[in-house]
Amino acid sequence: MSQSYTVRNPYDASELGTFQYATQDEVSAALDQLDAGKKVFKSLTAHARSTALLRLADLLDTHAEELSMLISNEIGKTLVDARAELVRAANTVRCSADEAKQIRGEVLDSDAYPPIRGSWGIVHRRPIGTVLAITPFNYPINLALHKIGPAFAAGCPVFFKPGPQNTRSAMRLTELAHEAGFPAETLQCLVPDIPALREVIAGDRIQVISFTGGVPTAKAIARDAGGKKLLFELGGNDPLMVFPDADIDVAVATAVSQRFGTAGQRCTAAKRVFVHEQIFETFKAKVVAATEKLVVGDPLAEDTFVGPVVSQRAADEAIERIHRAVEGGATLLIGGKSEGTLVWPTVLQDVPDSADLCADETFGPVMPLFSFADEAELIARVNQTPFGLQAGVFTQDISRVKRLFEALDVGAMAVNDGPGFRSEHFPFGGVKNSGLGREGVRYAIAEFTFLKTLVW
Repeated sequence: MSQSYTVRNPYDASELGTFQYATQDEVSAALDQLDAGKKVFKSLTAHARSTALLRLADLLDTHAEELSMLISNEIGKTLVDARAELVRAANTVRCSADEAKQIRGEVLDSDAYPPIRGSWGIVHRRPIGTVLAITPFNYPINLALHKIGPAFAAGCPVFFKPGPQNTRSAMRLTELAHEAGFPAETLQCLVPDIPALREVIAGDRIQVISFTGGVPTAKAIARDAGGKKLLFELGGNDPLMVFPDADIDVAVATAVSQRFGTAGQRCTAAKRVFVHEQIFETFKAKVVAATEKLVVGDPLAEDTFVGPVVSQRAADEAIERIHRAVEGGATLLIGGKSEGTLVWPTVLQDVPDSADLCADETFGPVMPLFSFADEAELIARVNQTPFGLQAGVFTQDISRVKRLFEALDVGAMAVNDGPGFRSEHFPFGGVKNSGLGREGVRYAIAEFTFLKTLVW
């Protein structure tokens, strides 16, 4: 008999449900269905796959409020933020529908290099196989669909493993996908326990593992996965850089929004804010004033900007990091307090570079401010982290933009915006400990396919 787990609302600790981890037999039965799904996909044309995806997008629109409430209750995300996630989720699916009809190959002529002449290489993209999609808690619908949508468009069955905290929203998403026309053989959603999941990872019935989460878990997956294709999105320690020629008010609003939104629990949050020394005091005063106005509390209230973090453990970790930073010499400008799972938005300065608050990824509403004097110093400090996901820079100097773009170890850099920028059809991913491969619908489809060549 499998073990059970209880999901609770992180804001008021109310019980949302008790569930059973999937048994070995249930996992095996799901994998049997997904094996059959490879044959089912052969009869699903690109038009049929696109049509099913479009139906799912429409269903997401229809059920957006229901799904937003599920998300808010499960993880404490504000209802306003959850609604925004659903808009993006529908966009992700519509983009997948478009790309399902545009999966292209190419034709090569053999006479490029003698002596071979008279043959063509007709290159096709073909589905690589079953995808194990392991998703995080913070964007439970949209990040799931960044795996499910492109995989379905490419013709790959999906074993969808959400975080246990997201069981209800994940199961509802799966129901809607089946209602939209995804055959059951193409999408199965289960929450096995860790030993059962490790067997799936190590076994030979999946071909790709697409994981979004932390570095330690990714390393454990890699140890067990053998030669499977691995796609990892592992978070970041993303810098926001502000130069004297910036629009300071816009930069402040961006810093506050992108650091404290979702209670700071975003991989692309502005986790380190570097401000040129000429404008540091002005920027600091404006950030503190803006932070002071933020409403903290009930995630279902329309005016709440900062709801709870996902668990008491997450709240304790954020507060402990703040305290250790202050003990190490940082100055607390605002915040630094908590009540249960609520962590008040916090701004500090003079945080030592070695403090875990900024040396590692901190998932909580905490903004360390740093002053810098010149580009060389800035580049060295930005690049010293083991992460390299995204960056944002506020400046009007195009030459500076080019220099920073070349010098920074990141997957993307946004100009006059923060590191939190993401569009569903742009490539998304990082370097170093921020991951392997790329998401973004077209780029994910490329990851979920292989090239097959007919020589004619």
